[in-house]
Amino acid sequence: MGSLSDIYSHLPESMDDLPPPPNEAAVEEADYRARHWVSPVKGPLTPGSEAHKHALAEMFRETFNPYRPSVINWPKLDPETLKRITSLPIWDIAVQTEGKARLRMAAYANLVTDPDMKDAISRNAWEENRHKEVLSKMVAAYDIPMAPEPPYVEPKDVEWAYLVTGFSECADSFFAFGMFELAKRSGYFPPELTDTFEPIMQEECRHILLFANWLAWNRAVMPWWRRPYFELKVLAVWAFLGYERLSLVRTVDDNGQVHTQDNNFTVTGTKEVTNIQINLPDFMQLCLDEDDRRFSGYDPRLLRPTTTPAIARVIRDVGRCWEFASGVFKANRKTAA
Repeated sequence: MGSLSDIYSHLPESMDDLPPPPNEAAVEEADYRARHWVSPVKGPLTPGSEAHKHALAEMFRETFNPYRPSVINWPKLDPETLKRITSLPIWDIAVQTEGKARLRMAAYANLVTDPDMKDAISRNAWEENRHKEVLSKMVAAYDIPMAPEPPYVEPKDVEWAYLVTGFSECADSFFAFGMFELAKRSGYFPPELTDTFEPIMQEECRHILLFANWLAWNRAVMPWWRRPYFELKVLAVWAFLGYERLSLVRTVDDNGQVHTQDNNFTVTGTKEVTNIQINLPDFMQLCLDEDDRRFSGYDPRLLRPTTTPAIARVIRDVGRCWEFASGVFKANRKTAA
């Protein structure tokens, strides 16, 4: 594998090397462009077509935000808020996940021969690296105790690793959208902190938009004889992610302290990031609403991830039916008594 600067399409090694914004208006304009994009090409964008592939690459390139989240002013936190943040069981796995995502996407980009897709996935790898840098800077700013990072080793099965990362981001980002909105509404964390992470959430939206359309493109251009094996691999990835989300990971730092990392925090951690009480069906609806809102600015002809939203709708509908049935049952019991 070449140097990072080669893999990342000539973007700088570090986010600190990006040019500073000339003024606040430039920051706001870049933020708007990162959230809104429509291809000038008329007609359908059919997966596998040149028009779809070019549009996808242009979307990812033209919505790149050079300023946010690179411009960071970490707010001073009161002791109670600082304790809430440092006690969240996510920082080890968050930093390591971004580190692995960076490497896996760079490794896959290194195998891609199509120039448009290679450029888009390479830029995706660079943005994952920026996310890791942002998290690392926050960890340092607030002195959050961390377990040592494991060595990041290039995967043997590069396609498998890329699929795991892509589908994992699709699932985790969907629930993270809802959780992040809950945190904003509750004021549980200072607005300055949520504002810092807002562009990261939107970049994750762009990432899963890229992955969903890459997946459709890859299926369309793939030789027919490879398709069955590929689909079996996709099913295996989902099974692996389901197993992984049900487990806790424990690591030990240099001082012998045990760090418990919750792989399913984006689904189970609402009480940790907000003081708002919300039931599961309503949380699923919030995630669906936020998912729609974050994707709304991008060309509707580009495909959106569908599996996790579909599962969320089933959970929402079953939960609401259960609540209705339970309410009727309890009312009948009271009447009979």
